[in-house]
Amino acid sequence: MDFLRRLFRSEQHDASSASNNQPAPDIAMAVAEPDQHAASNNTATDAPPPDAATAPAEGVPHPPAEDASSERQWWEESSPPTEDSSTVVTTSAASAEAAAPDAAQPAADEERSSEAAAVPDAAQPAANEEELTPSKAPTEPLSISRTHVSEQESDGIAEPSEPASPESLADSAAPDAAPDAKGDTTPDAPDAETDPAATTVEMEEDGTHRLNFQSAPSLSSQHSTQGLAAAALRDVGRIRQNNQDSVFATLTTLPREGADLPMGLFVVADGMGGHDSGELASRLAIRSVAQEVISQLIMPALDDAMTEALQPLMVAAVQEANRTIWDHAQTIHSDMGTTCTAVLLMGQALYIAHVGDSRAYLLEAGGLRCLTDDHSAVGRLIQLGQLEPSAARDHPLRSQLYRTVGQQPQVQVDFIYQQLSGSSHLLLCSDGLWGMISEEDIEQALTNHLWPHDACRELIALANLAGGEDNISAIVVTLPIAERSSQ
Repeated sequence: MDFLRRLFRSEQHDASSASNNQPAPDIAMAVAEPDQHAASNNTATDAPPPDAATAPAEGVPHPPAEDASSERQWWEESSPPTEDSSTVVTTSAASAEAAAPDAAQPAADEERSSEAAAVPDAAQPAANEEELTPSKAPTEPLSISRTHVSEQESDGIAEPSEPASPESLADSAAPDAAPDAKGDTTPDAPDAETDPAATTVEMEEDGTHRLNFQSAPSLSSQHSTQGLAAAALRDVGRIRQNNQDSVFATLTTLPREGADLPMGLFVVADGMGGHDSGELASRLAIRSVAQEVISQLIMPALDDAMTEALQPLMVAAVQEANRTIWDHAQTIHSDMGTTCTAVLLMGQALYIAHVGDSRAYLLEAGGLRCLTDDHSAVGRLIQLGQLEPSAARDHPLRSQLYRTVGQQPQVQVDFIYQQLSGSSHLLLCSDGLWGMISEEDIEQALTNHLWPHDACRELIALANLAGGEDNISAIVVTLPIAERSSQ
């Protein structure tokens, strides 16, 4: 056994001296098991003494080689290192003694030479990657010991090859370069948090900007249960031969300096008079009101020159309709007239000008509420507290009006201002609707339908089912409801 150990040490010393004429390394190989010798245990005069922690104790006999091969430790089961591995590899004493009798095997010589050359010299710079790569994997089980390598010595040495997760690959990537498909390094994408130029969006093939998580529009987690919409319908009813009601409804947006403002104009007119006079009067009323609001409000707002106050504007619009109808009635010698209920929706408020017995209702959390007063004998009795509102529909004096548009040179116009907080629906209708069905039926029809057009159709159908004694007109406006969370 002593002869084999001396022969093994002599071969290692010859291979170490022949490799690039380098002096023996000053770093001792780690001992894998108690029966193993250090990889560089030669007695050359230029080599430093081995470390006391790693050198075998003198006078202590080595256990037989069969003990080392009969029971393997966990580090001996490790797989052979890859070419990129910087792990220092040592062979066990049993492997060295088994390989010593066959000194003519080239693979063992190359392995020992590569092992001796793989140990970095403290006086020399770090060895190249080729010097650290074994020319052939050892045939015997290997014991792998990891030796601490300083930052200067590990500049050109890669980390051991191990299965890596996507997270570890992302963390281990170099901050300034990343390998491409060919293995070359290319600059990484700049960090958007530290580099302002990183916010530049890429271009799609069609020339549009590619959206990413930073530039994509934020999707709101709030969704409205109901939006702003309007519909207007009228019906002749089941008794009348012609329809003397007229309706007008429009929704638009006015440009403002701070934020655009939603605007709507809604008008219901119920004409009266012989033959076609009532129909003409109602059409003249909605035409005059619409023209006045458009010329005095919408057009100046588009030019950013709106100075007109809304209350006098709405009152003046109905008064202009009264003057137009009166002048035309004097020309054709007619007693034509009409009711007129005009509502201006501006932002979150209503501006109402009203004459006659057409009505404006607002559906709130507490139920349906009438915003206007009837200018009729029955309406006057209700205002005086002499008649309940529920009895107005069946009262014989329901159609007796004391104030209309177009039957006098001047007319007094009621003005109502109403905030929309907590409201869901706005309804304008003629007496052919509210005089035929109850307010409970009106409220249920409004809440049963999401779209205003469907609500109008149901209201008219209910009035016709109740008798349809007069022309029926309805304008339904759904108001935006407070947003709810989508979660």
